[in-house]
Amino acid sequence: MTEANCASISITPKNTLSDYDIYLEGHMKSVHKAAKWMWDHYLIPHMPDFSQFEDLRIFDHDISKYSPEEYSAYDDHFYHKEGKDEDDVAVIDSAFDYAWLHHIHANPHHWQHWVLIGDDDRPKALEMPKRYVYEMIADWWSFSWNKGDPKEIFKWYDDHNSKMILHENTRDMVEDTLCRIKEILEKEEENKNGNG
Repeated sequence: MTEANCASISITPKNTLSDYDIYLEGHMKSVHKAAKWMWDHYLIPHMPDFSQFEDLRIFDHDISKYSPEEYSAYDDHFYHKEGKDEDDVAVIDSAFDYAWLHHIHANPHHWQHWVLIGDDDRPKALEMPKRYVYEMIADWWSFSWNKGDPKEIFKWYDDHNSKMILHENTRDMVEDTLCRIKEILEKEEENKNGNG
Protein backbone atom coordinates (compact mmCIF):
# COMPACT_ATOMS: atom_id res chain seq x y z
CA MET A 1 0.00 0.00 0.00
CA THR A 2 1.40 3.38 -0.96
CA GLU A 3 1.66 6.38 1.33
CA ALA A 4 -1.04 8.13 -0.73
CA ASN A 5 -3.40 5.18 -0.22
CA CYS A 6 -2.71 5.17 3.52
CA ALA A 7 -3.52 8.87 3.73
CA SER A 8 -7.00 8.20 2.32
CA ILE A 9 -7.90 5.68 5.03
CA SER A 10 -9.80 7.28 7.87
CA ILE A 11 -10.15 5.71 11.27
CA THR A 12 -13.26 6.75 13.18
CA PRO A 13 -12.23 8.02 16.61
CA LYS A 14 -13.84 6.16 19.53
CA ASN A 15 -15.65 9.29 20.73
CA THR A 16 -17.61 9.54 17.43
CA LEU A 17 -19.15 6.08 17.70
CA SER A 18 -22.85 5.94 18.46
CA ASP A 19 -24.16 4.11 21.51
CA TYR A 20 -25.37 1.40 19.15
CA ASP A 21 -21.90 1.06 17.57
CA ILE A 22 -20.37 0.72 21.02
CA TYR A 23 -22.98 -1.90 21.96
CA LEU A 24 -22.33 -3.88 18.75
CA GLU A 25 -18.58 -3.85 19.27
CA GLY A 26 -18.97 -5.01 22.88
CA HIS A 27 -21.50 -7.68 21.95
CA MET A 28 -19.29 -9.15 19.25
CA LYS A 29 -16.32 -9.23 21.63
CA SER A 30 -18.43 -10.96 24.28
CA VAL A 31 -19.69 -13.56 21.81
CA HIS A 32 -16.09 -14.24 20.82
CA LYS A 33 -15.10 -14.47 24.51
CA ALA A 34 -17.92 -16.94 25.26
CA ALA A 35 -17.07 -19.08 22.23
CA LYS A 36 -13.38 -19.03 23.10
CA TRP A 37 -14.22 -20.16 26.67
CA MET A 38 -16.27 -23.06 25.27
CA TRP A 39 -13.44 -23.94 22.87
CA ASP A 40 -10.81 -23.73 25.66
CA HIS A 41 -12.92 -26.11 27.76
CA TYR A 42 -13.37 -28.60 24.90
CA LEU A 43 -17.11 -27.98 24.48
CA ILE A 44 -16.55 -27.05 20.83
CA PRO A 45 -14.75 -29.44 18.47
CA HIS A 46 -11.11 -28.47 18.23
CA MET A 47 -9.08 -27.15 15.38
CA PRO A 48 -5.32 -26.60 15.81
CA ASP A 49 -5.98 -22.95 16.67
CA PHE A 50 -9.21 -21.20 17.69
CA SER A 51 -8.62 -18.51 15.05
CA GLN A 52 -8.86 -21.26 12.40
CA PHE A 53 -12.33 -22.27 13.53
CA GLU A 54 -14.02 -20.20 10.81
CA ASP A 55 -16.97 -22.59 10.62
CA LEU A 56 -18.19 -21.23 13.91
CA ARG A 57 -18.75 -17.84 12.22
CA ILE A 58 -17.71 -16.09 15.40
CA PHE A 59 -15.47 -13.76 13.45
CA ASP A 60 -18.38 -12.29 11.48
CA HIS A 61 -21.07 -12.78 14.13
CA ASP A 62 -24.03 -10.40 13.61
CA ILE A 63 -22.21 -8.56 10.80
CA SER A 64 -25.61 -8.06 9.12
CA LYS A 65 -26.47 -5.57 11.87
CA TYR A 66 -24.28 -3.12 9.94
CA SER A 67 -26.36 -3.62 6.77
CA PRO A 68 -28.80 -0.97 5.50
CA GLU A 69 -31.64 -3.43 6.16
CA GLU A 70 -30.85 -3.57 9.88
CA TYR A 71 -28.56 -0.82 11.17
CA SER A 72 -30.86 2.22 11.40
CA ALA A 73 -33.88 0.19 12.48
CA TYR A 74 -31.95 -1.41 15.35
CA ASP A 75 -30.34 1.89 16.33
CA ASP A 76 -33.70 3.71 16.36
CA HIS A 77 -35.49 0.88 18.19
CA PHE A 78 -32.97 0.57 21.04
CA TYR A 79 -31.58 4.11 21.29
CA HIS A 80 -34.00 6.67 19.81
CA LYS A 81 -37.58 5.86 20.88
CA GLU A 82 -37.51 7.95 24.03
CA GLY A 83 -39.48 11.17 23.68
CA LYS A 84 -41.08 10.12 20.39
CA ASP A 85 -44.83 10.33 19.90
CA GLU A 86 -46.96 7.22 19.48
CA ASP A 87 -47.00 7.39 15.66
CA ASP A 88 -43.21 7.70 15.45
CA VAL A 89 -42.77 4.79 17.85
CA ALA A 90 -45.11 2.68 15.69
CA VAL A 91 -42.97 3.47 12.61
CA ILE A 92 -39.77 2.63 14.52
CA ASP A 93 -41.27 -0.64 15.80
CA SER A 94 -42.46 -1.64 12.33
CA ALA A 95 -39.03 -0.94 10.82
CA PHE A 96 -37.46 -3.00 13.60
CA ASP A 97 -39.79 -5.95 12.87
CA TYR A 98 -38.55 -6.00 9.26
CA ALA A 99 -34.93 -5.61 10.39
CA TRP A 100 -35.34 -8.50 12.85
CA LEU A 101 -36.88 -10.66 10.12
CA HIS A 102 -33.92 -9.85 7.87
CA HIS A 103 -31.53 -10.60 10.74
CA ILE A 104 -32.87 -14.05 11.57
CA HIS A 105 -32.88 -15.02 7.88
CA ALA A 106 -29.31 -13.75 7.40
CA ASN A 107 -27.94 -15.34 10.58
CA PRO A 108 -28.42 -19.10 11.03
CA HIS A 109 -27.28 -18.95 14.67
CA HIS A 110 -30.83 -17.88 15.57
CA TRP A 111 -33.22 -20.75 16.24
CA GLN A 112 -35.97 -18.82 14.42
CA HIS A 113 -33.93 -19.26 11.21
CA TRP A 114 -34.64 -23.00 11.42
CA VAL A 115 -38.41 -22.83 11.93
CA LEU A 116 -40.42 -23.73 8.86
CA ILE A 117 -43.91 -22.32 8.55
CA GLY A 118 -45.77 -24.47 6.05
CA ASP A 119 -49.08 -23.91 4.31
CA ASP A 120 -50.84 -25.63 7.20
CA ASP A 121 -49.52 -22.87 9.54
CA ARG A 122 -47.98 -25.37 11.91
CA PRO A 123 -44.35 -24.46 12.66
CA LYS A 124 -41.82 -27.23 12.21
CA ALA A 125 -38.35 -27.04 13.76
CA LEU A 126 -35.51 -28.22 11.58
CA GLU A 127 -32.36 -29.56 13.20
CA MET A 128 -29.69 -26.88 13.49
CA PRO A 129 -26.14 -27.68 12.38
CA LYS A 130 -23.85 -27.94 15.41
CA ARG A 131 -21.70 -24.94 14.49
CA TYR A 132 -24.76 -22.68 14.67
CA VAL A 133 -25.89 -24.18 17.98
CA TYR A 134 -22.48 -23.28 19.46
CA GLU A 135 -22.73 -19.78 18.06
CA MET A 136 -26.29 -19.42 19.38
CA ILE A 137 -25.17 -20.42 22.88
CA ALA A 138 -22.21 -18.02 22.68
CA ASP A 139 -24.64 -15.29 21.56
CA TRP A 140 -26.96 -15.92 24.51
CA TRP A 141 -24.07 -16.27 26.92
CA SER A 142 -22.48 -12.99 25.81
CA PHE A 143 -25.13 -11.07 27.75
CA SER A 144 -24.22 -12.93 30.95
CA TRP A 145 -20.53 -12.16 30.37
CA ASN A 146 -21.41 -8.47 29.91
CA LYS A 147 -23.27 -8.51 33.23
CA GLY A 148 -20.24 -10.08 34.92
CA ASP A 149 -22.31 -13.15 35.83
CA PRO A 150 -21.51 -16.12 33.56
CA LYS A 151 -24.11 -18.22 35.44
CA GLU A 152 -26.96 -15.89 34.50
CA ILE A 153 -27.48 -17.78 31.23
CA PHE A 154 -29.03 -20.72 33.09
CA LYS A 155 -31.85 -18.61 34.53
CA TRP A 156 -32.25 -16.87 31.17
CA TYR A 157 -32.62 -20.23 29.42
CA ASP A 158 -35.08 -21.49 32.05
CA ASP A 159 -37.17 -18.35 31.52
CA HIS A 160 -37.12 -18.52 27.69
CA ASN A 161 -36.78 -22.13 26.54
CA SER A 162 -40.49 -22.93 26.58
CA LYS A 163 -41.03 -20.27 23.86
CA MET A 164 -38.33 -21.71 21.59
CA ILE A 165 -39.34 -23.96 18.73
CA LEU A 166 -36.36 -26.30 18.57
CA HIS A 167 -35.83 -29.66 16.94
CA GLU A 168 -35.52 -32.35 19.62
CA ASN A 169 -31.85 -33.01 18.76
CA THR A 170 -31.06 -29.29 18.84
CA ARG A 171 -32.74 -28.87 22.23
CA ASP A 172 -30.82 -31.89 23.57
CA MET A 173 -27.55 -30.41 22.34
CA VAL A 174 -28.33 -26.98 23.81
CA GLU A 175 -29.27 -28.43 27.19
CA ASP A 176 -26.31 -30.83 27.26
CA THR A 177 -23.91 -27.98 26.43
CA LEU A 178 -25.46 -25.70 29.07
CA CYS A 179 -25.22 -28.50 31.67
CA ARG A 180 -21.56 -29.02 30.82
CA ILE A 181 -20.90 -25.27 31.06
CA LYS A 182 -22.61 -25.18 34.46
CA GLU A 183 -20.59 -28.16 35.75
CA ILE A 184 -17.31 -26.58 34.65
CA LEU A 185 -18.20 -23.18 36.14
CA GLU A 186 -19.15 -24.80 39.44
CA LYS A 187 -15.94 -26.84 39.50
CA GLU A 188 -13.86 -23.73 38.72
CA GLU A 189 -15.64 -21.87 41.51
CA GLU A 190 -14.97 -24.73 43.96
CA ASN A 191 -11.29 -24.78 42.97
CA LYS A 192 -11.08 -20.99 43.33
CA ASN A 193 -12.58 -21.18 46.81
CA GLY A 194 -10.20 -23.99 47.81
CA ASN A 195 -12.92 -26.62 48.05
CA GLY A 196 -11.81 -28.69 45.08
